[in-house]
Amino acid sequence: MPRSGGHHVYVVECADGTLYTGYTTNVERRLREHNAGDGAKYTRGRTPVELVYTEPFDSKSAAMSREYELKQLSRNEKERLVDGDL
Repeated sequence: MPRSGGHHVYVVECADGTLYTGYTTNVERRLREHNAGDGAKYTRGRTPVELVYTEPFDSKSAAMSREYELKQLSRNEKERLVDGDL
């Protein structure tokens, strides 16, 4: 898991196979929150979730911009990103 930068964009795969993209300053904590049912409303009924992708950033604004970009991707494009092909 990348440690540089204090801000992260991440993608988790939910138990139902869907992908969720989010922003956090602490990836490990956020995964625990998702899996405890305290994360985003989207993931609450789709646990457990598994981290499949993360990107570190030095600023919140850069991370939030990237999160928006990733949320605009199609499922296929997100899968390619996770696989390292995008």
